[in-house]
Amino acid sequence: MADQSDVVSPLDPFPRQRVTVRGTEMAYVDVGQGDPIVLLHGNPTSSYLWRNVVPHVQHLGRCIAPDLVGMGESGKLPGPQRGTYSYATHAAHLDDFLEAVGVQRRVTFVLHDWGSALGFDWASRHPEAVRGVAFTEAIVGPFTWADWPADARGIFRTMRGDDGETVVLDKNVFVERILPASVLRGLDPEAHERYRQPFREREDRWPTLEWPRQLPIENVPPLVRDVVSRYGHWLRTSAVPKLFIDADPGSILVGRQRALVRKWPSLTEVTVRGSHFVPEDSPHDIGRALAEWIPTLP
Repeated sequence: MADQSDVVSPLDPFPRQRVTVRGTEMAYVDVGQGDPIVLLHGNPTSSYLWRNVVPHVQHLGRCIAPDLVGMGESGKLPGPQRGTYSYATHAAHLDDFLEAVGVQRRVTFVLHDWGSALGFDWASRHPEAVRGVAFTEAIVGPFTWADWPADARGIFRTMRGDDGETVVLDKNVFVERILPASVLRGLDPEAHERYRQPFREREDRWPTLEWPRQLPIENVPPLVRDVVSRYGHWLRTSAVPKLFIDADPGSILVGRQRALVRKWPSLTEVTVRGSHFVPEDSPHDIGRALAEWIPTLP
């Protein structure tokens, strides 16, 4: 049975349900009825990212937005260290979460950042269960350092190296620096505090360090490169409807990666204003685009 929590903020109208997955409690938004619309966040955000998008589409289906394990209001994994919050761990928790909440068929995904890798991966492994996939600032294929934003290469190299624990675990750089710097309109204090809340303690910040270390850059780590390559092949060849929400100016889904996406079949493209955390910059434009696209799905 899922338990329900109280609403935390007047700016976030959705109470969180809770369900135990692999021994850890996962929190999630669950509103509306009908075919599932699953919204997946990335690093270092949570289901709170979708608070202004869900109202545009909750009349079109059952909107489910989980907090990934160790993030948002979801529980933490015990004894965290390097590798505890690997991509494989997140994928396994998401698989079991979707099964636990009854997401089995006619699924529409709405994806951002690492949520895109998790959603694309699930969709490629359950193609018969997917109605459509919408995405923004997504991980669509393995990267080279030349693909990565020039002004972010230094800090990401640091996070992936021996000094990563100092800058992320000690200084909380992903939450305090990278997140607000990647919202064009600026991150309001209420939102910043909500994103800061899960990571107050040093050991709770491990997910925000593990995610940059899991990025498939120059074929490292190879296991994640293989996952991204596999679902990338599926996206290039599948006729499943796709909505590309292109961020202007964007951050990681630009250049070669953007050109790759535009060759995918069954693709609809819209452009909204945004840097990397696009649902913070243009939530209503995203919501309206989804509200127009979802009713067209088979």
